[in-house]
Amino acid sequence: MAELTRDQIKEALSAMTVLELAELTKDLEEAWGVSAAAAVAVAAAPAAGGDAGGAAEQTEFNVNMVSFGEKKIAVIKEIRAITGFGLKEAKELVEGVPTTVKEGVSKEEAQKIAEQLEAAGATCEVK
Repeated sequence: MAELTRDQIKEALSAMTVLELAELTKDLEEAWGVSAAAAVAVAAAPAAGGDAGGAAEQTEFNVNMVSFGEKKIAVIKEIRAITGFGLKEAKELVEGVPTTVKEGVSKEEAQKIAEQLEAAGATCEVK
């Protein structure tokens, strides 16, 4: 079996859609008996402990959509504008509520995204 280089793997992953990458992640988690979410939580744990000098201010925020309300089509359009997703990916994201729309953005950007989605009819929270 020919071995793939890191560049070949990176190129193949770059050609995949977000949904294909999510499915691949699930497949790898099942195959290897691990969880990507657990790895992130473990990596974030030392930062949560903070230093004895005081609590660090949160600089990165996530925008979570709790529900899409009664204007599903308007919310899908807004998701497409915010994320750059195609129609299919945006629809699947909206129908998958509760879900994270954007991760690791500034507080201002997170609030702006939440306001846009709420104006379209969705219910959001910034964490």
